[in-house]
Amino acid sequence: MAPTLATAFSRRWWMAVTAVIENLLFSAVLLGWGSLLIMLKSEGFYSYLCKAPGESALQRGGGHHSNLNLTNTSTSALSNSEEYLEMNGWPICKDQDEMLNLAFTVGSFLLSAITLPMGIVMDKYGPRKLRLLGSACFAFSCLLIAYGASDPNNLSILIFFALALNGFGGMCMTFTSLTLPNMFGDLRSTFIALMIGSYASSAVTFPGIKVIYDLGATFITILLVWAGCACLVFFNCFVNWPLEPFPGPEDMDYTVKIKFSWLGFDHKITGKQFYRQVTTVGRRLSVGNSIKQQHQPPKDLASQEANKLCLSTVDLEVKCKAKEETQSFMKSIFSQIFLLSLITMCVTQLRLIFYMGAMNTILESLTEGDLSTVSVYTSIFGVLQLLCLITSPVIGYVMDWKLKDCEDENDKSAKREPGQPRRPDKTIQKIVNATRAFIFTNLLLVGFGITCLIPSLPLQILSFILHTIVRGFIHSAVGGLYAAVYPSSQFGSLTGMQSLISALFALLQQPLFMAMVGPLEGDPLWVNVGLLVLSMLGFCLPLYLLCHSRHLQRLRDEQDEDPKIYVKINNGSKPEAFV
Repeated sequence: MAPTLATAFSRRWWMAVTAVIENLLFSAVLLGWGSLLIMLKSEGFYSYLCKAPGESALQRGGGHHSNLNLTNTSTSALSNSEEYLEMNGWPICKDQDEMLNLAFTVGSFLLSAITLPMGIVMDKYGPRKLRLLGSACFAFSCLLIAYGASDPNNLSILIFFALALNGFGGMCMTFTSLTLPNMFGDLRSTFIALMIGSYASSAVTFPGIKVIYDLGATFITILLVWAGCACLVFFNCFVNWPLEPFPGPEDMDYTVKIKFSWLGFDHKITGKQFYRQVTTVGRRLSVGNSIKQQHQPPKDLASQEANKLCLSTVDLEVKCKAKEETQSFMKSIFSQIFLLSLITMCVTQLRLIFYMGAMNTILESLTEGDLSTVSVYTSIFGVLQLLCLITSPVIGYVMDWKLKDCEDENDKSAKREPGQPRRPDKTIQKIVNATRAFIFTNLLLVGFGITCLIPSLPLQILSFILHTIVRGFIHSAVGGLYAAVYPSSQFGSLTGMQSLISALFALLQQPLFMAMVGPLEGDPLWVNVGLLVLSMLGFCLPLYLLCHSRHLQRLRDEQDEDPKIYVKINNGSKPEAFV
């Protein structure tokens, strides 16, 4: 049976720790595509597309060795005088690269595109069911890859279905973990960044598996064990995750839960709603009793009229939803902040996804076809993915900077002593923090684009580091921005919409990859130049946030200068003046 929200709150640290571990091992593991690509080639996936000297479509086989067996021979039998390459006894070629890269494109697209319906479902029904489904799909994807590896000449097509299920299952676990930070109050952005950091660091999983593979473990055995571990994720979710969605810290305190059945209704409320309810009931009790005490004998509390004693269920529901209804979902979608965040995410996603998909080809051009060196650099790239887990909370800390010292909604109605300085507004401070985070992230993205232009093999390690940091920063910054600016009930849907649109835009990486290996003959220079120019659009969002925060601050200063006018600011909407 699913636990209640109160029970889940008491287990929040266990859930947070296990969510980080599960994200590392099961979420966006496709981001470590370079290592998986080498293993798929070693197992013969789509090797039948390659022609060996003197044969066209003969049946081939290759036993697994503890180390990669790389063969590089030249032959005059090939009409185009290409080098004939083998990996672990299986031929490899450009046609095979293009087919496997297409499978990666499908999987990485689903990794982001599925988040829109996923977000809508999660906002309405909670994360539990999606997480259960995601862990089951991930386990099944491992079984499909293992089955395809048993007969790659006939079952290579299964890699498309397997990577699609892998991307869907991984995103289910990533997306549902992003609601968990709601239980950590003012540290929500920091925990969102931690979850996104573990998601981005999951690219280290396939490089780690490749190390085990190189030590002699069979590919099929590794995948079967991995599927079994995904079943443990299913069990952990079944035991600890509640059915209800996690409300934001402004909506719920989790620490108080009570039924007012004796007051005429049966409704569960928590946190600030509870205190507002008790205050209202207390006032009605004190006023009502003081008036009636002089004219009639005291009555039992339970015998008093419920409608005069307390708020009705309808009143309570209206009060609970009042804040969320101030901004509709469609209004949020067409807001300037969301539209500019779409531009930033589309450009960044295309830049990052293209580099991941084309990394092995770029390294081959820099090493002049030395596959052993390519394998070493691919492993280095995988290990560096752990930087996401370390660097992502930095952006979360930037997003939460000085929020505890700010004035929230409850403090605005409180009277200040004469001469006492007014505390900073929490909404404005969140926008200022987001501005700093996006400026820093975009500067790193431009630096990454510049390093990609320099054809130096050692410099690629710096490119790896910048790529990893940017990938963790951008998702953390966008997640923190949405959590700060929009209602918590819209977080999943807005994140899903953003992920869908950016995933559709990132599909351009496939034609860019085809252009690089085709007309550009493996030289990524002009593609990188175009992507560097495009990445400059990412500065539009922080520039708008800077102007918007200054506008809100001016309105707040006008309110302080003339106390007869009260300016109300609702999540960045138009100000309303009351005289």
